[in-house]
Amino acid sequence: MQQRSENTERFQIDRLQQAAFGYFLEHSDPVTGLIADTALAGAPASIAATGFGLSCYPIGVERGWLSRGDAARRVVATLRFLAQSPQSRHRQATGYRGFYYHFLDMRNGERAWQSELSTVDTALLIAGVLTASAYFCRDDAVEGEIRALADRLYARVDWRWALNRGDTLTMGWRPPGRFLKHRWRGYSEALLLYMLALGAPEHAIEPEHYAAYAEGHDWIPVEGRPHLHAAPLFIHLFPQAWLDLRGLADRPMRERGTDYFENTRRAIQLQRDHARSNPGHFAGYGEHLWGLSACHAPRGRLRLRDGRQQRLFGYVNRGAPYGPDDGTLVPWAPLACLPFEPEAAQASLVHMAKSYPELLNEGRFPGGFNPSLDGGGPEGWIDARVVGLDQGLVVMMIENWRSGLVWTLMRGIPAIRLGLQRAGFDDGWLRQGEGARGNPPASSAKG
Repeated sequence: MQQRSENTERFQIDRLQQAAFGYFLEHSDPVTGLIADTALAGAPASIAATGFGLSCYPIGVERGWLSRGDAARRVVATLRFLAQSPQSRHRQATGYRGFYYHFLDMRNGERAWQSELSTVDTALLIAGVLTASAYFCRDDAVEGEIRALADRLYARVDWRWALNRGDTLTMGWRPPGRFLKHRWRGYSEALLLYMLALGAPEHAIEPEHYAAYAEGHDWIPVEGRPHLHAAPLFIHLFPQAWLDLRGLADRPMRERGTDYFENTRRAIQLQRDHARSNPGHFAGYGEHLWGLSACHAPRGRLRLRDGRQQRLFGYVNRGAPYGPDDGTLVPWAPLACLPFEPEAAQASLVHMAKSYPELLNEGRFPGGFNPSLDGGGPEGWIDARVVGLDQGLVVMMIENWRSGLVWTLMRGIPAIRLGLQRAGFDDGWLRQGEGARGNPPASSAKG
């Protein structure tokens, strides 16, 4: 009976991973290769979602959902477009100095929504470019072009310019020539940004800039041990969708006797503890229903199903501890946490399948839901958005749990190793000398 239950759970995870992967087939432009921010009609492309998609195509090949040739053609179309699209100070350009605007028109790549030239979203894009380049390593014309274009795109990003004469990287820039006032200082998803900027073949920043970023970390005590705090889950998860940080520690982590992987496990535990204690008395919260992160929700004071009035925050970085919480949860959290807490994640998936059967949208989890609101069913309010970033994170984290494919690919990229080393990381696979650029065989996938 236990074996049957395990097989059922594995089948459910297989289906969820394949459905999430399908987002990138259904919501990409056939000419530009750009991927939509959400599944809503008319949504612009997100360069971050495009980066996730580029990382997911190799997974689709390994799982048999897409042929290698089809995947390579999708990747090369995207990289050609990125390489050839306008890079200038013009307000409608696709990018500038190797960076890209956060949102782009799906069909022509022009800047959308007056968005910023985003440093961190460009990093997510470049991470996807490098993942695809590492996977498509065969000696043929298309895969050779993928590698050449990837090298070109990475080399032209002017990371030093994004410092704007400061000690940390800026969050972005707006035309015709104004940097955003905020900088990436303190623990955030920009951990990946700094690794790419430190290891870059051109325009690399110096280790002193990473040290300045790390000086802003917020350490809190948890059960007598130091924890690097970030309330929203995505901050812990996004960099580790690509970076295998098991056993790796930089100076701040070494001084406290821990590493980023274990720190993420504690962050998940803190979220589960918050859901169990449920200080806001929200519906559904408990051991098997948790997950606070950045997501959309209604905004304003609304009546909950128990009669209370509750302020809803709209789009905000929800989190625990010390983060805003209005009863809105991200249902993709357990899937994204599988590499860190597989038993808790699988138990949560079983619970959600039984208790909230209407959550899935074409087999995919929405951006968020709030069971405390009266929506006609136990799910309460369900976000109409299916979000590209969420789907990519789900596909990649399931695969890292199953086979470690993305982690293996990234370990083999010299720039990733260099970036980690220049940031002061040591131990783990860095100490063991693992990683050789190449394509893991299909047999490497488990389950």
